[in-house]
Amino acid sequence: MATEKKKHRGNPVTAPSNIGTVVPGVHVLGGMGNALSIETDDGIVQLDTGDNENKALEMIERLRAISDSPVYAIVYSHGHLGYNSAVNTWLAHVAERGDPVPRLIAHENLVKRYRRFANTAPLQQMFIEFQFKVPIGLIQGPLDLTMPTETFSDAMTLGTKGRRIQLLWAPSETDDTLVLWLPDEKVLYGSSAITPSIPNIGTPLRTLRDPIRWADTLDRLAALQPEIVIMEFGPHLTKPEKIQKILTATSAALRWVHQETIRFINLGYSIEEILHLIEYPDELFKQPWMAPTYGYADYIVRDIFRSETGWWDRNPTNLHPANPDDANAAVLAAISDRRAVIDSATNLVNEGKLQLALHVIDVLAKANSDDLDVLAAKTLKADICRKLAEQTESFVSQSLYVSSANIIEKGASKPTGVR
Repeated sequence: MATEKKKHRGNPVTAPSNIGTVVPGVHVLGGMGNALSIETDDGIVQLDTGDNENKALEMIERLRAISDSPVYAIVYSHGHLGYNSAVNTWLAHVAERGDPVPRLIAHENLVKRYRRFANTAPLQQMFIEFQFKVPIGLIQGPLDLTMPTETFSDAMTLGTKGRRIQLLWAPSETDDTLVLWLPDEKVLYGSSAITPSIPNIGTPLRTLRDPIRWADTLDRLAALQPEIVIMEFGPHLTKPEKIQKILTATSAALRWVHQETIRFINLGYSIEEILHLIEYPDELFKQPWMAPTYGYADYIVRDIFRSETGWWDRNPTNLHPANPDDANAAVLAAISDRRAVIDSATNLVNEGKLQLALHVIDVLAKANSDDLDVLAAKTLKADICRKLAEQTESFVSQSLYVSSANIIEKGASKPTGVR
């Protein structure tokens, strides 16, 4: 059981859904996380459709064991890949039954995201491979991007009689996130705005995410006074006082880290220096809902720094750098005792100073060479990456260490930038 929990910890693809009825007529049936099926007088409102056909068919089978009502609307919680990769499976089910075509509803920003994803499909696929430890180049073909037929900006209400459903814009992990609010039942589906771990801001392979905007969203959701919160992943929150604590304390943590990072930026420190100067207060960050199982506090600091300071790392060498292969070859040529570098890095590993060992071994390992010392350095670097993966709690960090190690040792079918 412990091994099974470790397997799913932080991984949204393998994390089990909390399948079952939340309140009468509101059901979690699987999908990516806690996708919802809601019974209304107009039919079923389906929030998210699953990440593949097989999972969607399982969801449909569970739904039909509960209700024979037509699917009235499909709602996209947000635009990240996987959550609605099976829209066409649901549409095929609707057509097979002879029911009217459902409304496909999303926030207006999702359309922009899908267009950007379509334009950068190979990049998005490589990012998925990195983040989920899939061999580079394995994911091929077009992305599953079924555009919505209706969008809104701030809010939309479904249901003119009986159960009312409010869709509310909730910018957080993405700028197209919506939450689903049942005002009569006081049930809130938190989407990617409310997660069981530290907010996923600054994740290494994604665009900027605004911590203050996310904090503002959490404050607005707390003001709804929900009595049940269905999180995107993990068990539901059912105690109003705990719900308020989680929402307001997470907001406070995001505001604190933003202000503290800005303070160090104003003092002139680099990002590497800030990461070692900042001290996260336990009362905000040593809480169960702030566990770094997916994201990481340092990631948030990086995003704030990046949003305020641009891309330059303050090293003039990197303003107009040489071709990486040329630069690494020049460094390699300047090292007269390569074995001493390997021995020094190995000693640091034996002392448990893995990050310092990476800095040392890089002067050899980044070279594009079949030199035996360089190959030994690459093997050592890959081994260090795997050791670091075992030590970190963040699933994202684990994945990037392991994916990088595999590329360093075995190469990849296309350029990745990893050395």
